[in-house]
Amino acid sequence: MRKRPTDTAQAASTSNVVQEELDRLNEALQNGTAWPEALLEAVGRWPLAYEEVDGTRYQYLLLDEAFDWIALAARLLAGTDGKVPDDEKSALLFDGRLPQELTDSRLRSLMGPEKYRTHLNHFYGVVVEEALLLAVEEEIRKEHTSKGMLETDDVVDTAYRRLYRDDQVALLELFRAELARPPSDSISLTELKEFTYWLFKRRLDSSDSARVASDTKKGLLRLLRLQRD
Repeated sequence: MRKRPTDTAQAASTSNVVQEELDRLNEALQNGTAWPEALLEAVGRWPLAYEEVDGTRYQYLLLDEAFDWIALAARLLAGTDGKVPDDEKSALLFDGRLPQELTDSRLRSLMGPEKYRTHLNHFYGVVVEEALLLAVEEEIRKEHTSKGMLETDDVVDTAYRRLYRDDQVALLELFRAELARPPSDSISLTELKEFTYWLFKRRLDSSDSARVASDTKKGLLRLLRLQRD
């Protein structure tokens, strides 16, 4: 399909804005700004919810609500030409750890209030939710062991039913149907994150406040153990 002039102009404008932000990040690093702060300021300014770069799609905002700033950090750091130490970059991208801890208020100041709010949606709705599911699976395995039961293949579905009141396949089908997505035998990392966030919202809608608080605490504690391991 031939691109319309307006499409070409819009793509060029977007490309220019993106390049300007990458240049500003590199300039800040060159001028001695600590890389975590320079990066987070760039995150706060970033104008796109998603983009495609050399055939790779980067999805930063999940379901219009949950901002995956680590995915954006991977995109930004790829263009910093060795200005960020490799070990510190890996710690952020694979473990979510910055070289120095930032307070919530400082993180909010650097990102901006809107990005920070959607970051919290992602943190609790994806990161903590994944840890909660892992914690429940481990509880089920311990229950089986205490009863002398052999390891079974239904631990994951049991955990899904315990948390979300249905098995994984049925929930994934419902998720895709609600978003008018076609059925598929595979799932991308981005869609898995979106599915997890959708499950999080489903759990909140179907649980009382005491249960939500208890499950959130369980997920946070399991996440803390993962970060310490």
